[in-house]
Amino acid sequence: MLTDRETCLTAVRSRDARFDGWFVTGVRTTGIYCRPSCPATPPKARNITFYPSAAAAQAQGFRACKRCRPDTSPGSPEWNVRADLVARAMRLIADGVIDREGVPGLSRRLGYSVRQIERQVRAELGASPLALARAQRAQTARVLIETTALPLTEVAHAAGFGSIRSFNDTVREVFALSPRELRARTSAGAVGARETPEAWHFLTVRLPHRTPLCPDNLFGHLAATAVPGVEEWRDGAYRRTLDLPHGPAIAALQPARDHIRAALWLSDLRDLTVAISRCRWLLDLDADPAAIDAHLGSDPRLRPLVGAAPGRRVPRTVDGPELAARLVLGQQISTKAARTHAARLATAYGQPVDDPGGGLTHVFPRPDALAVATDDTLAMPERRRLTLRGLASALAAGDIDLSPGADWDRAREQLAALPGIGAWTVEGVAMRALGDPDAFPASDLGLRQGMAAVGLPDTGSAAIDASTAWRPWRAYAVQHLWATGDHEINRFPGDPAVAGEQTTTTIRSAS
Repeated sequence: MLTDRETCLTAVRSRDARFDGWFVTGVRTTGIYCRPSCPATPPKARNITFYPSAAAAQAQGFRACKRCRPDTSPGSPEWNVRADLVARAMRLIADGVIDREGVPGLSRRLGYSVRQIERQVRAELGASPLALARAQRAQTARVLIETTALPLTEVAHAAGFGSIRSFNDTVREVFALSPRELRARTSAGAVGARETPEAWHFLTVRLPHRTPLCPDNLFGHLAATAVPGVEEWRDGAYRRTLDLPHGPAIAALQPARDHIRAALWLSDLRDLTVAISRCRWLLDLDADPAAIDAHLGSDPRLRPLVGAAPGRRVPRTVDGPELAARLVLGQQISTKAARTHAARLATAYGQPVDDPGGGLTHVFPRPDALAVATDDTLAMPERRRLTLRGLASALAAGDIDLSPGADWDRAREQLAALPGIGAWTVEGVAMRALGDPDAFPASDLGLRQGMAAVGLPDTGSAAIDASTAWRPWRAYAVQHLWATGDHEINRFPGDPAVAGEQTTTTIRSAS
């Protein structure tokens, strides 16, 4: 985390939004904490204390600023880059593991003792894992208070609080307002679940991100590879089903000027935190585009590509096992054929859903269902059938972890040990499921063509050697190199005229 005081002071004085999520500013004279870009007059340096997380500031008695709402800033990009214990813990906390399984569950998933995890997390974040989960719970409560008409008792339960008292105390402590006062401040509470079928709770949220954000390859890739019935592009939004801990859900994600608009249909409101976390992960919204572009742009071969499309993200996934299975299905066949295979499996083995807003019909099948898929639903060569079943069996048994808290190196080794899974599939999983920013599928045809297009060696060790200058951001270099080809994954989906206009424009905040 960013701890240099002079750098933090400079960011606060210049209201630099690039540092939102890196740290928060506690103002001792007012008792509030802010994001670095807070529009209020910067406080005097002697009255400022910097904290590595909102939870750390809350633990010291500070409440969230009502003007800049630091609890809604993008997450720290640190957790995108690192694979150590603290980073893995933070990704799992964001995915709601503590709310579902407690700190002991977090410990089991990471393979460390509770004491080791608490010590390392507190040393770096200034707060315990439980406090970090509590801060996240408070933000979930705020979203529900402000965007739904749910009774506050139901909000407390959905946000993960064990009692109404703890709900009231936490909201008042963090936001300096009671839940009723928070709801009174917004008119959004008048809409919500009652406008949708009874099976769904509907709400919309803003997903903030650091600018710029290039939507072309991000939404283009997701739309071009969409599995019919599981994903679709409709009315300017990417829509898909989600398999969440308490039931299925649907998300519709649409780019706006400085955020992503997320419309969510949840079968259980307890999954709100997880749904938001997985949508952010899918779109790589916690990335630091300024740092990534500066590093890649220092290479003269990549500089024109980065300059033409700053802020490219890596299109990821909402579910690691799903992505791994789909990559196996797509081995050595066209995108269209891979979509057809995946759709057939989704129809046969996925949980049906009733989509209130479009053409989604199923959740993608879980590994245990794919492990026993019959030959008539696997119209592919025998070797690939065996590979898919072997992968699905290993995932269903828990032998391979592709969750947000996975050990990247260990997951690579375990995948590579399975028959039929080579470097292309392993690096694809590492890049899009595990979120490794340095993943590099060197044998990918589109990547090889991109490297050749910019005058770089495109085969064997020479290609890998040429890529070392881009570390640790090779996965982002891949996006730029893929974009040198004329493929629909590189183009913003929808009407060709709109796509052409969007392709030349990155989404930026007002300066």
